[in-house]
Amino acid sequence: MKREPYSVRELSVRTLSDFETLAIKQGGCWCIFYQRANPLRRGTTSGEWKRRNRSDKRALVRRGRSHAVLVYEGRTPIGWCQYGGREELPRIDARRTYRKVAPAVGVKKLWRITCFFVDPKYRGRGVAKFALRAALDSIRNKGGGVVEAYPVASPKMAAVPEWRWFGTPGMFRKEGFRTVAPLGTSGVLMRKTIAPRRAKKP
Repeated sequence: MKREPYSVRELSVRTLSDFETLAIKQGGCWCIFYQRANPLRRGTTSGEWKRRNRSDKRALVRRGRSHAVLVYEGRTPIGWCQYGGREELPRIDARRTYRKVAPAVGVKKLWRITCFFVDPKYRGRGVAKFALRAALDSIRNKGGGVVEAYPVASPKMAAVPEWRWFGTPGMFRKEGFRTVAPLGTSGVLMRKTIAPRRAKKP
């Protein structure tokens, strides 16, 4: 049996310090942008923004309202993929381009995959793809449903590392996502339906 190159753990109070080790390298966002229904007030300084992001992220993790899979090489955290339900990532609904094209989901649970981050030293080694598969597996374990992604499709923007935090259309297509509609001039809305994991027979 082929051994997986990495391992994963869910973001939780126990793994929060590992997440913070990576978040500092990310630059201060703390992967919380889409967890806020509204942005912080205008005039917030860079230092205040970083402190508020860190504090709010910690509070959400402690309340079990911030989901992600952390990827490890050995014991070293090297990346993550953030996912969550619609109620956990409400900022997507504020995007006018999304509201125009998002079809009704119906009664199925709606999940969102919003962000990836990989330690610069480990980029180009399949970490984000590994994290995506792990996030989808976690969603399956939580009952499945409709999963959305919002990758950048513009080659010019995709060439900028910061915009690759949304993932690429190709990596989602390989996991069975289909393109639903464009999001403005640079992104696309992609979806996949995941069935819940069947319980093993005794």
